[in-house]
Amino acid sequence: MRKMKSLIAFLGPEGTFAHLVAQQRFRQDDHLVPMPTIREVLDFVCKDSERVGIVPIENSSGGTIYDTVDRLIDRNYGLVIQESLSIDVQLALLGKDKRHINIIYSHFAPLYHCEDWLREHYPAAKLMAESSTATAVKRSAEEPGAAAIGNRSAGEKYHLKVLEFPIKGSVPNVTQFFVLGHKFSPIEEASRTTIVATLPNKPGALVDFLEPFKDQCVNLTRIMSRPVSGKPETYLFMVDIAGTERDKGVKSALDQAKGVTTSIRNIGAYPVRPTYKS
Repeated sequence: MRKMKSLIAFLGPEGTFAHLVAQQRFRQDDHLVPMPTIREVLDFVCKDSERVGIVPIENSSGGTIYDTVDRLIDRNYGLVIQESLSIDVQLALLGKDKRHINIIYSHFAPLYHCEDWLREHYPAAKLMAESSTATAVKRSAEEPGAAAIGNRSAGEKYHLKVLEFPIKGSVPNVTQFFVLGHKFSPIEEASRTTIVATLPNKPGALVDFLEPFKDQCVNLTRIMSRPVSGKPETYLFMVDIAGTERDKGVKSALDQAKGVTTSIRNIGAYPVRPTYKS
């Protein structure tokens, strides 16, 4: 019997960097499904235990994608992190004619990353944020005097020229994605763990929580707080840990941390894949 294709949702439309990551990570016979928003990616995944979704979690220039964070820590979704993927984003200026550009579209993160370059080369152009780079490219193809910042494959789809590549930014531009699904990855493949913790509202609570990781020389690669809806001055902390409970130090630190938290749960022990090129 022929194996059914896997359904893999990604933040679309086609031509986004999430689409590019999905194409590089998964088999050609897997079925890639574009979704217009992060919420719709996760809603799609929740409908079937075999589905997975690819959503951005952080851009090195634009920062954290809080829409992903808030839905990932939401118990109503109940999804876990299966993999961490990343891509070294090489951006292109796409358009029909570089001499007559009066408006430039892109996602907010590329616009932020390319701000100095845009001020130098197109100081009079109006900058407009779109929901994705692919949407920006599509829109620019429909308007006279418009251009977009995105990836080259999206430009090919809409018959736009590559006017500049790569656009030089002042800092590296890496976007990290999570593959989210219903099942935990095999622990033997994992190299990172993410937990969600609630701390008591008292002086020193965060220090008490962090101290065991310091004592065990466990590196915390990311820590962020998010407010709990309906509970003023109450926060959830999402923490990325270098290592898994297979490591004695990580296990010991987690065991001690449990004693000083109001609640704590594991939302993924997963592999971190090598960074893709764009």
